[in-house]
Amino acid sequence: MRPVMFALGFLGALATPALALGFCGFYVSGSSGAITNKATRVALMRQGTRTVLTMSNDYDGPAADFAMIVPVPIVLQQENVRTLPHDVFNHLESVTAPRLVEYWEQDPCYRPPMRRPRWGRGEAAMPTAAAPMEDMVDSPTVRIEARFTVGEYNVLVLSATESTGLETWLRANHYNIPNGAAEALAPYVREQWTFFVARVDIARAERRASGGVRLSPLRFHYDAPEFRLPVRLGLLNAPQAQDLIVYVIHPTSRFEVANYHNAFVPTNLTVTNSVRSHFGEFYARLFDYTLDASGGRSVITEYAWSTGSCDPCPSPPLDASELTVLGADVLGGADTSYHGGVMVVTRLHTRYDRSTLSEDLIFREAPPIAGGRETPGTRGGVEQGASPSGVNNFQARYAIRHPWTGPITCAHPRRGVWGAPPRGVHPHPVAARDLAEVPRGRLSLRANLRSPLPVVRPPGAAGGSGPHGSNSHEPTQGERLAGGAGLAGLLGAVLRRMRG
Repeated sequence: MRPVMFALGFLGALATPALALGFCGFYVSGSSGAITNKATRVALMRQGTRTVLTMSNDYDGPAADFAMIVPVPIVLQQENVRTLPHDVFNHLESVTAPRLVEYWEQDPCYRPPMRRPRWGRGEAAMPTAAAPMEDMVDSPTVRIEARFTVGEYNVLVLSATESTGLETWLRANHYNIPNGAAEALAPYVREQWTFFVARVDIARAERRASGGVRLSPLRFHYDAPEFRLPVRLGLLNAPQAQDLIVYVIHPTSRFEVANYHNAFVPTNLTVTNSVRSHFGEFYARLFDYTLDASGGRSVITEYAWSTGSCDPCPSPPLDASELTVLGADVLGGADTSYHGGVMVVTRLHTRYDRSTLSEDLIFREAPPIAGGRETPGTRGGVEQGASPSGVNNFQARYAIRHPWTGPITCAHPRRGVWGAPPRGVHPHPVAARDLAEVPRGRLSLRANLRSPLPVVRPPGAAGGSGPHGSNSHEPTQGERLAGGAGLAGLLGAVLRRMRG
């Protein structure tokens, strides 16, 4: 058997523990304090067999040296890794987030003219000398294979000949290991995966005004026929359920998971005025309801749309330069189908613990859908749910609606036409962000809805498959991959089978 390779990165001491919003893998610490992870955000850009993965690395734990460990298919080369601007996820999250809009019923006697719909429109790390790491030495089962530096990260690459080799090496170097680490690592060892970790040079990291540091997001690219993201190792640092939001960006297609149940979040619901003050909490409650009703082991589609437009827009659409930062620069070449600086972004969201996700996420292309638009449905009112479409125009959209209260002076009033207030400026859409941080369990969903609460069917229920229902299809046995592990480090999983 060839040696299993480990790329290890050790994050240096932080002045103040930072919020964990985006780690893939697990942490080991040099102190006895607990290290936890609450949420993960990752962007995957895909074309052909090329995958570009971007993730951020913050953590919540003691201010002491620690290691983050992520499985990767090979020893990463320096040219495959770069750091990105700190705010790389901010705009992506805002554009794709569930949105709250506000409409006023127009004068039922007014006949407006026909109008056309309005459509919206980081430096790579330079090679540097590896930082001195004399304190890290070989062991009988672990050997240091390579060292390089990218941004504030000093990277070690280790090889091990047995599944317990990494654990033994870490303990010898005074790192505490989460319970169950060896068992969680074993499937990746059997598949001859590698593992990535990185040590932070605090002097090069950006300091927070409130104390501590901000770590730069890391971007990796690799080639692999399988589009896969591990999700199990991250549970080693998860004291409770944690959120996973995956943004899949592709030149032409939306994506769904092949080995778990797919569901669509209910959209185009009318909500009460009070939701304006707690929209994030309301949406988190609706999301939890959808996840529970669809069986728990589901991945929820919240957004599928072209990056060149949005309607309504909480913020301007993504532009070509942002797509380049997220990986378009390494997607293809002259034969790429990335045209005009426009791609399709799918936002997939789940919330899981050790009982719900036990396999890596496997992604596949899916047909276009529409939903969450101000489009009349077949039974009056706006359409709800996801429907087949020629283009991807699906979003999680919720509306506060103010019925007409003025006089009606015509013989044939036209009710249910919604738009801007009679006087004043139309309020800007509100995005539900930082959903892992909002309070949960306090809010009554029905008390905050003017619309009926939609029925979300569990897997296998009649009428529950396809975009017309709340849910997509149940995976076949052949679509399930044997021996997957999970959140083994969004980095790792996704970086799988990178061959140099």
